[in-house]
Amino acid sequence: MRHQKDQKLDEPRPAQLKLKTDTFVGFVVIHLLALLAVLPWFFSWTGVVLLGVGMYVFGVLGVNLGFHRLMTHRGFACPLWLERTLVLLGTCSLQFSPAYWIAIHRRHHHFADKEQDPHSPLVSFLWSHFGWLLMRAPDMKPAVMIDRYARDVMRDPVYALLERKNNWIFMTAATWVAIYTAGFGAAFFSGSSFWPSAQFGLSLFVWGCALRTVLVWHTTWAVNSVTHIWGYRNYDTPDDSRNNAIVALLAGGEGWHNNHHADPTSARHGHTWWEIDLAWLTIRGLMQLGLATKVALPSPSLGRPAAPPA
Repeated sequence: MRHQKDQKLDEPRPAQLKLKTDTFVGFVVIHLLALLAVLPWFFSWTGVVLLGVGMYVFGVLGVNLGFHRLMTHRGFACPLWLERTLVLLGTCSLQFSPAYWIAIHRRHHHFADKEQDPHSPLVSFLWSHFGWLLMRAPDMKPAVMIDRYARDVMRDPVYALLERKNNWIFMTAATWVAIYTAGFGAAFFSGSSFWPSAQFGLSLFVWGCALRTVLVWHTTWAVNSVTHIWGYRNYDTPDDSRNNAIVALLAGGEGWHNNHHADPTSARHGHTWWEIDLAWLTIRGLMQLGLATKVALPSPSLGRPAAPPA
């Protein structure tokens, strides 16, 4: 792993880190709620289906398309109503507000695998996976980051509202309450008594909210950690990005990370036939419907990717 110094555009971080107590508590609580899925009382097949649907809707559509390929890199354009829908879905994944998430990722590309990268494995695997989320660094304050990297996002009043007073958290909490209430109400008004209705509502809450959130978290974080350590490289980028097929499968195509770093604005991350990219297939579907335009494709200047890894 390379240890590189960069321009002095930010103050050094490591010696001034402090634990973000509120984030740490939320991190632990939501993981504990997700662990309730191992208890039979919280199980329902509807909850399992909701988990799978939620991984796609909130993870692939929300985070991968909305936060990442659309808003961060402007890899394609779409109607404003669809853009806001995708961004709101991404917000429900509890990965910070849209503006702050975008600012962090733009900074990652600015300083990829250098000292000022927010989540480089240069520190450690655990740091890049989730440790950076739990520590408060002076140069990572939301207001500072957003002002530097995401002013364009804050021009939209909806995204500015989500940023204000952590409204993005309250919006997510409201969706969780709505999912539980819908499950409870569906069972109760179908003739179930109170406790069976509560059990069904909680099964949707545990599987479709808590567990789904944790799984989307870790598949997203694996792009920050795993794909900067293990995998193969199609392109000789100045960072340590890798293509990792397992992460790509779990994260809807985001695991083709070396391809992405070679051409960040491209809406297509899988550059070969064997690099399956679910998010790109979704964008192609939107193109067929006339909902995705100005779609950026891999630059011909990249050359031909290497043969499939053995």
